Amino acid sequence: QVQLVESGGGLVQPGGSLRLSCKASGIIFSINAMGWFRQAPGKQRELVAAITSARSTNYADSVKGRFAISRDNPKNTVYLQMNSLKPEDTAVYYCNTVKGYSGNYSPANGSWGRGTQVTVSS
Repeated sequence: QVQLVESGGGLVQPGGSLRLSCKASGIIFSINAMGWFRQAPGKQRELVAAITSARSTNYADSVKGRFAISRDNPKNTVYLQMNSLKPEDTAVYYCNTVKGYSGNYSPANGSWGRGTQVTVSS
């Protein structure tokens, strides 16, 4: 059974930075593509960034140049470095395994973690 535990969220001022972490268990982490998703109040969950097992990365247009996804396979952990944060980045952030291909990734696992809240506000 896949377990995903996100952490690192918090309250930050516009222009600030946060680094999110997601530790996965119950999967062979190194062979899985991983993604970060977010869900703002009243909106659908959306993919923010993805990283393949070969460390190829993809980003939503709204975060390109500001966010960076990375992975540490020995630690079964995927990270999301978020810089130049904007109020519209406010959301609950989740990680999950993903399937598909560049520009068309979707969650590969129906089980989600609790997420971590990111609030960008002055």
